[in-house]
Amino acid sequence: MSSAANPALPEAVRVLAEGDFGAVAQRFAEAGFAVALPAPGILTVKGAAHAQRPSVLVSVGVHGDETGPIEMVAWLVEALSRTPQALAVDLMLCVGNIDAIARGQRFIDADLNRMFRADRGPLAGTAESARADALVAATCAFFEGAGPQRWHLDLHTAIRPSHYPMFAIVPELIPDTPRQALLGWLGQAAIGAVIMNPKSVGTYSYYSSEHHGAAGTTVELGRVGTLGQNDLAQFADASAALDRLLRGLPAIQAKAAPHVFATARQVIKLSEAFTMSVGRETWNFTPMKKGEVIATDGDTVYRVEHDEELVVFPNPDVRVGLRAGLMVTRIG
Repeated sequence: MSSAANPALPEAVRVLAEGDFGAVAQRFAEAGFAVALPAPGILTVKGAAHAQRPSVLVSVGVHGDETGPIEMVAWLVEALSRTPQALAVDLMLCVGNIDAIARGQRFIDADLNRMFRADRGPLAGTAESARADALVAATCAFFEGAGPQRWHLDLHTAIRPSHYPMFAIVPELIPDTPRQALLGWLGQAAIGAVIMNPKSVGTYSYYSSEHHGAAGTTVELGRVGTLGQNDLAQFADASAALDRLLRGLPAIQAKAAPHVFATARQVIKLSEAFTMSVGRETWNFTPMKKGEVIATDGDTVYRVEHDEELVVFPNPDVRVGLRAGLMVTRIG
């Protein structure tokens, strides 16, 4: 259900889902912060120019049907804006695909989280391509001149069930020190698994890591839900961890460190002849044994090469040229 079609939505949730930062922006501006609204659904809040604060980009709604993080961040930002001086970082908030959120759809023309790449091929004329351009421009401006502490937390929810209900994708190219800080934060947020990703598939968080030196991650916080009907209790640890990060509070001891996985391979859909031995209903992190066929695509056969690999994001229905699945192995 779209925000416009649901008048029962709390005001804080409704305005964030619509990308309306007006009231929040005004509170931060009145508190003396440098506030900008560079594009619809994007807010930047910066402290004094001489103070080199951590720079934190938080994005939600890159997929319009992934509404839980929208609600979580709406309440967090609303509360923070009521005590604006508690903000200890330079902050960029981004509501990714506003039009898709309004329609209650995953996207309008194509997956926005595959648009953060130089070559978009036949997708260059899509609504999401134009939106990605706006996000890229705002991201460049936000990180320009920023200090060494740079974060990008791109918050999602997963389409299918998972043996790790909350997990994250972290680019391998992040240097060790910020990577360890990020992994520590993910542990505080009760993220059960981390997949190290060696190669971009056009995601927003990989873009910010590669081009702006951010400790970026795509975080999957449970399952897709209807806006206004998400069980916010499942986001309690993630919300508390994010709140502490934005307020500059000391880190707390994680309940458990995330299990760490390496990427064995990206399963790319090469043609319309592509078929998978697992379907969209398959749970994330489902194990497969050595020699099992993952997918076939004409003469190309994807097989499990390690003693055990786990499949993540299986989706045979993606467009040709995109990732139809991710195979991972546990390393920690």
